[in-house]
Amino acid sequence: MLYTLKKSLGQHFLTDQSICKSINEALLSTHFKQLVEVGPGGGALTSYLLQIPDINFKAVELDTEKVMYLLATFPVLKQKIIEGSILDIDAPFEGDFTVIGNFPYNISTQIVFKVLEWKQQVPVMIGMFQKEVAERIVSKPHTKVYGILSVLVQAYYDVAYLFDVPAAAFNPPPKVVSGVIQLTRKEVPIPVKSDKLFFMLVKAAFNQRRKMLRNPLKPYFDEATLAEDIFTKRPEQLSVEDFAALTFRMKGA
Repeated sequence: MLYTLKKSLGQHFLTDQSICKSINEALLSTHFKQLVEVGPGGGALTSYLLQIPDINFKAVELDTEKVMYLLATFPVLKQKIIEGSILDIDAPFEGDFTVIGNFPYNISTQIVFKVLEWKQQVPVMIGMFQKEVAERIVSKPHTKVYGILSVLVQAYYDVAYLFDVPAAAFNPPPKVVSGVIQLTRKEVPIPVKSDKLFFMLVKAAFNQRRKMLRNPLKPYFDEATLAEDIFTKRPEQLSVEDFAALTFRMKGA
């Protein structure tokens, strides 16, 4: 059974077996009993994941044609495919589960936010992104790409950039290099007053990233607090811990 590629779904299917093996090796270095693959597509990575013994496995695939192809190619997937978007479903398991996948570029950042939503259940995520997005997630303060994604992810997860993936590893080849990263949930998360306040603060700060913090953050702090030196800095100069600490000083916090 053959399948077609749908540009509208941002489909670039991994075909390089050495890359599949490297992703699988990274996964096997972690401990898990439940695994969710996001966007299995043509099943290149799936074929390795299905060989892992003694785990519960599910795959989430939006494209009906790919679901039919996967079921025809891997009959063992019957009852293990969730047809739909990862962005729209409830957590696919009770208890902890690891998330893995060659994520569709057009929703990759939204998938990260979904993992953050599920962070109490997701101790590890290994994902392939456009390299530019992968670098944003793992970047540190005082860099141009350090931003909302970097801060929000790193408050809850330790991040590691594993390796580049060349365009030739895909069919069709994308116009960009990709990168595989790993998120490992912190044993002790950085304390925040609340996730809601933290997300609100970080997004407000970076929405005007060229301005001193006292401008975009004016609605959230009293005048005496805004007079402090930290508010003369730009958002990329603050660490994740700095942002987290500020949540305890916000108005109404």
